[in-house]
Amino acid sequence: MTKNNNLKNEIPEGEAGPGREETSEPSLILDEEKYLRKLFEISPEKGFELLFRKYYANLCSSCIRFVHSKETAEDIVSEIFINLWQKQLYMKIEVSYRAYLYKSVRNRSINYLKSEFLKEPEVNLEESDYTTTDQVDKPDEILFYHELNLKLDGVIKSLPGQSRRAFQLSRLEGKKYAEIASDLSITVSAVERLISRALQKIRNELKSEFFIAIILFLS
Repeated sequence: MTKNNNLKNEIPEGEAGPGREETSEPSLILDEEKYLRKLFEISPEKGFELLFRKYYANLCSSCIRFVHSKETAEDIVSEIFINLWQKQLYMKIEVSYRAYLYKSVRNRSINYLKSEFLKEPEVNLEESDYTTTDQVDKPDEILFYHELNLKLDGVIKSLPGQSRRAFQLSRLEGKKYAEIASDLSITVSAVERLISRALQKIRNELKSEFFIAIILFLS
């Protein structure tokens, strides 16, 4: 996956605007959406800057829960923002920006998991598919996303101690195999075997969940 982590540093400093922190208050979310849409009309650059600053960190946190890799999560979220800007999707979004962004993160995360754990080819996703009101998540899809996250988290927690630690050091902390070997006082080849076993267990456990996903996404 192409690394786009420097995207954060490429966005110019500017007016922060209201509501930089996530809120669960519906009225505040609506007010922020109105502000963002107005700002995009006045200055797409400032609208994009505010959207990025408001949601980037929270989207990465949400994505990590699926992909269990900080670096991969940052890549996925950065690519979504790049696509939004380069294709001017901010002009086409009919749903809320928040709904659009989280839908994009979930679907790209699912696509990544299929490629990483099931060895299926990644699909060329278009975020433009999520811009209209008829693409809002269905209740069964929301439930599936939640259950898949719990399932993946449970599988990782059930891994043998050293295998789990090696997997987490690799995915969540982004450490190289040599660094993990040093931390665990084992050889690099042993680290490779531990992570390979962890991936195999995750693949086996998630196969049924992805069968359900296919049914959901084709219905």
